[in-house]
Amino acid sequence: MKKSTVYFANLRSDSRRNLLNKIDDLLRATGLEKKFKKKELIAVKLHFGEKGNSAYLRPTFVRRVVDRIRDTGARPFLTDTNTLYVGTRGEAVSHLSTAIENGFDFAVAGAPLIIADGLRSENSRKVKIEGKHYDEVNIGAAIAEADGMVVLTHFKCHEISGFGGAIKNLAMGCATREGKLAQHSSVSPLVDQSGCEECAECIKFCASDAIEIREGKAFILEEKCSGCGKCIIVCPEKTINIQWSGASADVQEKMAEHAMGAMKGKMKRTVFISFIMQVSPKCDCYGHTDAPIVRDIGIVASTDPVAIDQAAADLVNSQEGFRDSALTSGHERGGDKFRGVHPGIDWEVQLERSQELGLGSREYELIEI
Repeated sequence: MKKSTVYFANLRSDSRRNLLNKIDDLLRATGLEKKFKKKELIAVKLHFGEKGNSAYLRPTFVRRVVDRIRDTGARPFLTDTNTLYVGTRGEAVSHLSTAIENGFDFAVAGAPLIIADGLRSENSRKVKIEGKHYDEVNIGAAIAEADGMVVLTHFKCHEISGFGGAIKNLAMGCATREGKLAQHSSVSPLVDQSGCEECAECIKFCASDAIEIREGKAFILEEKCSGCGKCIIVCPEKTINIQWSGASADVQEKMAEHAMGAMKGKMKRTVFISFIMQVSPKCDCYGHTDAPIVRDIGIVASTDPVAIDQAAADLVNSQEGFRDSALTSGHERGGDKFRGVHPGIDWEVQLERSQELGLGSREYELIEI
């Protein structure tokens, strides 16, 4: 398979060339100025961050990307889809309020905000695909109808897929609530009854009413569980765990198919930029951010979502891991940082399946600019 190109910029800067200039250089290297035309509507897909989280992308970085899209004559808009779990982004009103409070208002980011799947995730488009799990997937309408896309990703670990990169940003991030539910459906957590203290934190955060107290202990109703995984993180006693039995691999395969749906019609009109900074142990969907597991590394850009994720993962694993972080193994250079945080997850499944579907190549050439 032909190697894809991934461009890399380190985080060194001076008075003549700052990080914003480097973003310009990365966008130029991907050929962004030739991908979009005057008056086309371009989705800038990002994660606005849960309220209380501090690892999401800086709005000033996003503004630089918006400015370069505007230079082409196209019309960019910032977008994301509503969440499956209970939080501050579960419907469009709270989602937009959170985005603005986190700095993504028009005055800073330079583009309007559109929640891609509407007020309560009713604004969906069924996209036909040819996959192992699906023949159609549910994608937010504003993303499905956009003429092109720039996918901005904060690269970090993830409790279900090992890491959250461009593929997950496309898959979970572009899917409606129905699409998110379909991807999570094989993940059903289990409560270790011996450690449960009946604090009911899991009940408070469950959007599916799938948890109840029985004889002083939390109990999960599998038939109602959506598999969003929120209860795993919020449990203060750490007594809720995923019954893996292949569940993570299944989710990652479904992610790859939803990513294919999100990119349909835009395969040659999408640019990816991933920020390998503040690499946190969990995703940005929680109202807190734990300490990073490695040092800040840099920014990568590509037109290939598989290659950019593979390159970002390799760059993280090439670093010395922080021993005072959530990383429990793989601290050495070359050690598997993602399994060091989430030992039960084979994170390579999403890359392999996405490559099989023709979304890109795991083989890449890294060019530093």
